[in-house]
Amino acid sequence: MKVAYCDCFSGISGDMFLGALLDAGMPLDYLEQELAKLRLPEHYHLHLQKVQQGAIYASDFSVHGDTHEVNPDTGHEHRHHHDHEHGNHSHAHQRSYRDIAALIESSDLSPAVKQTATNIFHTLAESEARIHNTTVDEVHFHEVGALDSIIDIIGAAIGLDFFGIERLYASSLPYGEGQVHTQHGILPIPAPATLDLLTRAGAPLRPTSAEKELVTPTGAAILASLATFERPAMRLSAVGVGAGKRKMPWVNVMRIMVGESEDTPWHDPLIVMETNIDDMNPQMYGLLMEKLFAAGALDVFATPIYMKKNRPATMFSLIAPRRLEAVLAEIMLRESTTFGLRVYPIYRYEAERTFETVETPYGAVKVKVKLLNGERIAAMPEYEDVKRLAEEKNVPFMTVWMAAQKD
Repeated sequence: MKVAYCDCFSGISGDMFLGALLDAGMPLDYLEQELAKLRLPEHYHLHLQKVQQGAIYASDFSVHGDTHEVNPDTGHEHRHHHDHEHGNHSHAHQRSYRDIAALIESSDLSPAVKQTATNIFHTLAESEARIHNTTVDEVHFHEVGALDSIIDIIGAAIGLDFFGIERLYASSLPYGEGQVHTQHGILPIPAPATLDLLTRAGAPLRPTSAEKELVTPTGAAILASLATFERPAMRLSAVGVGAGKRKMPWVNVMRIMVGESEDTPWHDPLIVMETNIDDMNPQMYGLLMEKLFAAGALDVFATPIYMKKNRPATMFSLIAPRRLEAVLAEIMLRESTTFGLRVYPIYRYEAERTFETVETPYGAVKVKVKLLNGERIAAMPEYEDVKRLAEEKNVPFMTVWMAAQKD
């Protein structure tokens, strides 16, 4: 399994995370090509340079465009590590969660990138909604709605997809004290949105003497949406170092380590989400299933049940990675008649799998091979390949299936 570990020695921000991914090997021109699929209305260009942090060289990533500003308090470019300072954005840069979700959905980005990016923004919108006592759809982002932060979050999704990361891990996070100037006035550090995100994620925090914002809402949203806070056993294939913008008494960098998990593939923490429905046209189940699978559900199924007063009904269930919980819950609530969902954690045992192509008298068939501790246990021909050849050669399905099994 391809995994990545975020070593947040000096915290995390969106630009540090993206800088680390670029330093680990994602080409800048690839990032530019993928971001062009967003069709953002703003004009901008990306800048990447190597900078020295103490004895370490790191990649410093920034966005330059029409909205690029300078912090009047420090004289530094707006794309500081403290990208939560809302006061440096004008109201023209505000976007609602609905605006950003629509921007992502209408883009030509891959479904996986769309899903990851939308999930990060949705997680952040939930925290903002709780803090401001409003709804997710009504949340208006200030700094996170600005061009640079949008690029940071969607760029992070692009980078994780580029490396094929299946699971993200993170270290404990430093937190300091002091205050930060925002669109909502002076707020304590950690900022309310950051603190809510880290609370929901159960993130481990370690105190520091810094009177600076070391973990920004953008960085917190990425980790709260995607990461497990533990160190994985892994075989390294790449390391990237992203630079922070602030001058600190220590090396202000974040490292990302990319590699293959050394853990057994048997354990995979998941959630089950389910609801009982007795007032929905069953013809609508098909579309609901399609949308849930497209959003990343691993399995979706319906079970006939009886409810109160012996009323026939259906228990609609899905199994999915925990990180997709918020997005899938919204689909279930929007696309079905239910008013509520049950969600509980599960884990599963999973055999290793690989794919082979076998030649039969009717053509090539892809075969899924099941492995257990490296031992070949079974091989099953892929349905779509068998069906296609049976139709092309005008022979029974089982004839092709048995031929693929023999090989």
